[in-house]
Amino acid sequence: MDVPKVSDEQQLDVVRAVKDITFGSIAGMVAKVFEHPFDLCKVRLQSQVLDETPRFNGPIDCLYKTWKYEGFRGLYRGLPPPVVGAAAENAVLFLTYNNIRRSLAWMDPSPINDPSKMPLSHTLIAAGGAGAVTSFVSSGSAGLPLPTVQMSSLPGPIEILRSITRTEGIRGLWLGHTGTLIRETGGGVAWFGIKELVARSLVARHAPNKETSSAEPHLKSWESALAGACAGVGYTVLLFPADYRGELRPRAPPKYAESTPPKSTFTGVFKEIYRTRGLKGLYAGCGVTVCRSAPSSALIFLVYDALEKHFGQQ
Repeated sequence: MDVPKVSDEQQLDVVRAVKDITFGSIAGMVAKVFEHPFDLCKVRLQSQVLDETPRFNGPIDCLYKTWKYEGFRGLYRGLPPPVVGAAAENAVLFLTYNNIRRSLAWMDPSPINDPSKMPLSHTLIAAGGAGAVTSFVSSGSAGLPLPTVQMSSLPGPIEILRSITRTEGIRGLWLGHTGTLIRETGGGVAWFGIKELVARSLVARHAPNKETSSAEPHLKSWESALAGACAGVGYTVLLFPADYRGELRPRAPPKYAESTPPKSTFTGVFKEIYRTRGLKGLYAGCGVTVCRSAPSSALIFLVYDALEKHFGQQ
């Protein structure tokens, strides 16, 4: 039986996919190790929004008390699942983003049909699509939430995963997907869009006479980092209310909770917070999130662009 031949274009597509997955995974893991203490702090601050007596007075107090009572290990408590999740999320994000961009470039009848010279509108479409697809990975990883209290007496991630699937089924791993879908879709547009706009502005400063529609191939390392930092800040400020994890709180596995409150929805939690705490409640923990998202996004794009620059063209 004849074995179908693989065309050069198909081989190139496979190589591109492997590189997108590899580069995205590495960038995501590096950034997650850096940002984990800040993300832990954000989740703990959000979890106390509806409490009568908050445990923490702010992000600095939260980080200080975590360090004081739980030590260095406390700041990195529960790190392995988020690192694995970050690798998967960024792999899917960059893979989907680049594939959609290439597809739009292929279908574009205009003379500009190269993904590296794509109009900004196509970049935004690809970013939104990539964010929507990635939301299913992000929401799944949210099934293993970060600890809001000291975890020394609680089970590990594997046991929690088993408990969630046993009591809620596979669907339980995607609890809170409404907010995640909104966050990742809109956030993808904001994240890639702002990065692209800032990058183009930076490139135009040192290459004013060169016509370019995409900045990545021309970016210096510090420019990738700066553009990524701006993207992280914009993404956080615009989409932060959709990132609230309170929807997860009422659905803790009964085995590890003293009681099981009624189920709540993303919209219900959103309205309750706004009614009781206003806009300030919706942005609880936003400050510390901005402090970690700026350098974290800078790291992601710095690492990804550097890998793409050194290995992407080989």
